[in-house]
Amino acid sequence: MHCKTKLFSVQIPELAKCSVLMRERSRVEETIYAMQRAGAGSLQVISDFDMTLTRFAHNGKRVPTTHNILDNQLLIDEDCTKKMRELLNTYYPIEIDASRTAEEKLPLMVEWWTKVHELLIQQRIRKDMLAQAVRESSAMLRDGYKVFFDRLTEQQVPLLIFSAGVGDVLEEVIRQNHVFLPNVHIISNYMDFDQTGVLRAFKGQLIHTFNKREGALSHAAGLRALQGRPNVLLLGDSLGDLTMADGVSEHQNILTIGFLNDQVEERKESYINSFDIVLVKDETMDVPNAILRYITSSRDRK
Repeated sequence: MHCKTKLFSVQIPELAKCSVLMRERSRVEETIYAMQRAGAGSLQVISDFDMTLTRFAHNGKRVPTTHNILDNQLLIDEDCTKKMRELLNTYYPIEIDASRTAEEKLPLMVEWWTKVHELLIQQRIRKDMLAQAVRESSAMLRDGYKVFFDRLTEQQVPLLIFSAGVGDVLEEVIRQNHVFLPNVHIISNYMDFDQTGVLRAFKGQLIHTFNKREGALSHAAGLRALQGRPNVLLLGDSLGDLTMADGVSEHQNILTIGFLNDQVEERKESYINSFDIVLVKDETMDVPNAILRYITSSRDRK
């Protein structure tokens, strides 16, 4: 018991914060110990992007998702902005409705993403304007993001970013924050531009909040960098993110961290029952960084 108390209070004091909720503390401790003993060479990190690696809000104002960043006069007109907002107001409450099952939400999410992508294609978005749209946006990664990306790079731990957002915009956000590093792999919805650099379609299978399992099974298995790494640290802000590790063959330990950003009281119970660790209205990477620091340190490794 002594060493477990020590883990929480001394090695990872961040886990004692009142914004951190856990259903089974002992299971979390055991998983972290097992991962630490196996070391950085056995670890991979799989993370959602919007509202997980990016902030949910800043100074009381929502931070834009990769789709929201496209809501810029450089790229789309006022009518498109209005229609996208109406779609958000219709479908986002469904996405986060704790009383509906993932099965109920699934066709409605396909409907939402498909309608948004159709609107964007109609706007004939130009590839060369994306960087400026990101620069002009208020997109923000969570506090402590640089420590997170840098530690993973130093320890040669692959980071798989699995996003239902727009891959081209996501890449631009991390590039402008100087963390698009060689160990970063991205699965997302990518735009397909014609020879003149105008958006004409979206590539491949649509990825939305509740079909990440299919994407995980079809993509992750093909990424050689992830092979032979049976320990997974998974970060997400939606219950749909829990399936992102389904492509990991022969996994040994999976530790899931859920960011509960919105409708806290309505969703708290389902998050605590689903994620190993739940972070309530926490706009930082403090807890993932503390866990990574512990797992990748060689101290006490047997």
